[in-house]
Parts: sequence; structure tokens; C-alpha cells
Amino acid sequence: MTQSDTPLSGMVIRPETSGYRRSRLAWEIAIVLLVSVGQSAIYSVVSFVRATTRAPISQQQTQLNPSRSAEPLWDAVYQFLDIFFSLALVALALYLLWEPANNALRRIGLDFRRFGSDLVRGVVLVVLIGAPGIGVYAIGRAIGQSITVVPAPLDSSWWVVTLLVLAALRAGLTEEVIFLGYLFDRLRRLGWSWTGIIVSTALLRGSYHLYQGWPSALGNVVMGLVFGWCYKRWGRVMPLVVAHTLIDIVAFVGYPLAAAWWPGIFAPPASTAP
Repeated sequence: MTQSDTPLSGMVIRPETSGYRRSRLAWEIAIVLLVSVGQSAIYSVVSFVRATTRAPISQQQTQLNPSRSAEPLWDAVYQFLDIFFSLALVALALYLLWEPANNALRRIGLDFRRFGSDLVRGVVLVVLIGAPGIGVYAIGRAIGQSITVVPAPLDSSWWVVTLLVLAALRAGLTEEVIFLGYLFDRLRRLGWSWTGIIVSTALLRGSYHLYQGWPSALGNVVMGLVFGWCYKRWGRVMPLVVAHTLIDIVAFVGYPLAAAWWPGIFAPPASTAP
């Protein structure tokens, strides 16, 4: 069994003892977060606070993949560039994890050596997390505490589906590689306990989604706890990337159909706050 096949609890991740190295590592974590998921979490919290001071939350909406140009060709170009530069942040986290003679992709389990079992585990997580997540959103909408989330344009062209799939892959890689692969390694090196790491990253994941309303944020905290436990147990981030990507593909690509079938839950309100 190779190191990347070993549960994280069985891997040797020695805490840094040098004061200089610990300080440098803490600054590295802060910088990575401020240009990636941490920045988004701060904007999300501010967006939620702003939403609570305006019209009722149930009358507001947010778009996950908004159009960036009225011209289809340029909209596709801008969308693709946005995805490309977001993935550059994932590449940065992997670069920082890379060590001499220690492949970061294999160490965090982001490879295809066990893709069959990773795919099965990912599909199981989709069932365990994806379906209840829809229920949490529906309850939040029913009690007027969830902002209407529009994952994709209702009049999507056929080529938009490709961009939506890429956007789902972007979300899966960004969140799971940084929340799990990167932060688990770095916080462990600072001497954090596994419980502290799992709980803190789950809370960060929840704040990252707070702009959708507190029910969705709470649901993502639960998702973070489950994903964190799975990553510690399996030592592989790939099944979690698979699960997250599949959940988002269903949400993005299936949204027009869901909005048509259950407009009271998924369709944008007739009158929304700007």
C-alpha cells in the first residue's frame, strides 16, 4: 500500500517545530485563503448581511453562472477564461504541496490509479449528500430563509452545457483540493488536531455558501464534516471531487427542468430585489 492509499490518520505529517517555519506556513495559509476560498467566504458573509438589510430574503436571488456578455461567442470566451483562472488557484495549492520526491497529486489522492473505487464512493456520496441538500434548500425556501439560487440561465443554448460541466468541475476541484487536500496538510503541520481541522474547514465551507442563506450554509457545514471525515479515512480527495462535481452538474444542467417542474421552489420569484 502506497502512502496515498493510506488513511490520513496513518500518514506521518510531522508538525513544524521551527518558529520561523511555523510563521512562514501560517502566512502561506493566510495568503492562499485570501486569494481563493477565504476571499469568497468573506464576500459571502458580507453578501448575506447585506441581503438581510434589504427586501425579504425569499424575494431575492443570486446567480451562480451569470452571463458575462450579450454576445454568445464572447460570453463563452469570458466564461472559459473565468474557469481557467480559477483553476490556476488550484494549481497554486498543488504547487505549494509539492515536495522533492513526493508527488502532491498522489499524496492527496488526486489521480486515476483507483478511479473505479473513487467513482463508486463519489456516487454513494452524491446520494447521501446531494438529495438531502436539495431538501435543505427546499425547506429554506419554504420558510423564507433561502435566497433563490439560479445555477444556470433558463434559456441555455446547447453549447452552454459544456461550460456548465466545466464550471461544476471547477467547483469540485477548487473546494475539495483547497479545503481538504491543502488545508488538512498545512493545518496538521501547524499541530492542529484532526477534529479541529475537520470542524474548522467545515465551518469555512459553510461561510463560503452563506450568500445562499443560512439553511444552505448549514447544509454545507454538514457536507464539510462528512467530506472531511471521508478524506481522513480514505486518504484520497478524488472521490470527493467526483461527488462534488456530479452534484453540481445535476444542479447546473438540470436547473431549467427543475424550475419548470417545481417553479415555487426553484424558479426565480416574479418580482425580485436587484
